[in-house]
Amino acid sequence: MEPEHHDSSNMLLFLPDDVFAIVSRFMSPRDVCNLCLCCKSLNALVASEKLWLTQCDLLSTVPHKDLVEWRKGVASYKALCRFLMSVKPLIGIWVHQNPELGNVVYVMPGFVSVVGCRIIPQELGPLGIEEGPILWASVFEVVSDLDGSMMFFLHGREKGVNYVYPGSVKVADRSCNVLLLEVEPGGCRNVSALLQSKSFVHHSGVEESSSSRKVCRSNSDVSSSQRVVGNGEGMVSFGKLAFSDRRKLLEVTTSQVRQKVPDKMIGPLFPGLRDDEENFQKDLVLLWKRRSLLSQMYKVGSGQNDEYKTSSQEAVDPTQLELDDVRASFDRSRSISHPLPEEDGHTQCIKRKGFRGYVWNGIKQILGRSNTMNASPLVAKKHTSNGEIRQARLQEFLRSSDTVRLMLKASTVKLSSYRAWPNMHDSRFALYKLPLRVPKDDQEYAGLWGGTFGWPPGKPSEDKPGKALFFLLLSYEEFQGQQLLIATKILEGTHYVLHPNGSAMFTANINDPSSEPFPWDTDADSVPVNIKQAFVGEGIASGYGFRYPGSKPGSLFVLENGILAFIWKESRAVLNLQRLNLQELLKKGERVPSLPPVTNFSYLTKSYSNVFAGFPSSSNFLSSPRNAQY
Repeated sequence: MEPEHHDSSNMLLFLPDDVFAIVSRFMSPRDVCNLCLCCKSLNALVASEKLWLTQCDLLSTVPHKDLVEWRKGVASYKALCRFLMSVKPLIGIWVHQNPELGNVVYVMPGFVSVVGCRIIPQELGPLGIEEGPILWASVFEVVSDLDGSMMFFLHGREKGVNYVYPGSVKVADRSCNVLLLEVEPGGCRNVSALLQSKSFVHHSGVEESSSSRKVCRSNSDVSSSQRVVGNGEGMVSFGKLAFSDRRKLLEVTTSQVRQKVPDKMIGPLFPGLRDDEENFQKDLVLLWKRRSLLSQMYKVGSGQNDEYKTSSQEAVDPTQLELDDVRASFDRSRSISHPLPEEDGHTQCIKRKGFRGYVWNGIKQILGRSNTMNASPLVAKKHTSNGEIRQARLQEFLRSSDTVRLMLKASTVKLSSYRAWPNMHDSRFALYKLPLRVPKDDQEYAGLWGGTFGWPPGKPSEDKPGKALFFLLLSYEEFQGQQLLIATKILEGTHYVLHPNGSAMFTANINDPSSEPFPWDTDADSVPVNIKQAFVGEGIASGYGFRYPGSKPGSLFVLENGILAFIWKESRAVLNLQRLNLQELLKKGERVPSLPPVTNFSYLTKSYSNVFAGFPSSSNFLSSPRNAQY
């Protein structure tokens, strides 16, 4: 067996790089790495740049031309492949239930990075969908380091200043369906002495919402070993903390790791379209400078909150915070309206302290209020208040380390859904991935579509200069032996939402042709309209309230030019749809300021109005309240 193995490896060694690269197209990156274990002489062959370029191509994350450009920013194509494999599960459409407007985040390739972009609810400009500037705001980005490792930056804006908030990123599974913003313990020093401090005092500056009270009740299933301080059988995870604790930990952490975006970094997050080569090359120059500055900010860190130091200064991991650093900041921020009581034997004005001391003093103000409604029967028997339970959880969370860091965690959880819309937890700082199906022969209309009401499609009319832009996810579902095409609303460009997220704007029975005539003979360019197919369906209508809308009969028409048009039979209202390429639209779009960091990631406050409506740059594209057109 050994000679045969030796001969087969020799045959591979004699293959030219180009040929071996072609052979490697039938191998996964893991298979290629395993070749190194077969024979030492294969190490050099496996390290071939052409081979790993082929592997990068097979991932189909970015075009070949972009791969060649990205390669300049990493050590090798192998390092680039490592990064692309890590971030590929992040690419796609992510949503949250709240607010009802502005909840869609699209993660797309940036520049040696991936970027999360929130699509802003808006009306179409005079040029329509294809040419109009789609408005978007940056949420986060994951940038490749030289070796292909990931650098995470949350984006946010506070008091008119743009910041980035560095942290770590963890992709637990290639099939991840939830992105969580969390605080992760770091370091290894024990903080048991910290747990001997005074009891926490209620943080009166923040009022708990109904969602926070709800999550407290849902956390009653935490085991007693996780509740009781001193029991080392298990540590409470970030997700098991009470909502107010999680929120405050995120706010405290982001306030300390934040770094002001220098003027040199104000520029594009990804290059524009290649059809304008001159501007494309200008974008690349700016992107290279920006990536270099981001790398410095991530690696060097700083004791200052608003600016980063030069590389000659002490190198600190900016993603990890010592507890007392955050404590000092918290003391300063609350010294005017809510001064902190001094602890015995300690002072409030220490320039550099351990992070654990800060969190103990700062977070303890959150946990004092007792709510017996949240206690489990077991805890009630032990005469333990809810405040003590919450305190014990936070103590256990902080027990294993005196440092913490911001973390983006991509996880796979069991989610139920209704018509392609996931049922979400309304108190998690999370984004949920939508299953974007690839069109097939028997499901050719699956995918993301965008459109507006009115005919002709795509462009405003003289009497209505602005039309609300809708994003719909089209999917297929079997129901009583019939195949239904369901158009699920994921974005609505009105000022005040008219239909809930996840509702079906229309359903069409693919097995039931419609005999209804199409009302118009020509489109906007006076080109005759040719109908390819028509199906019987039902369209959304008011009648059972906002959450449970009714429906009325209609027909779905498939035009020869690829446009879909659903027409309500009674009102003759028409919803026109066309396929969207979000990457191209965003590259031609207009960036608007982000929200504050934690809110920017997932806006947990329920709102039916457009929370982005205050942006001056987008005022011309945001609509005013109006009635439904049907």
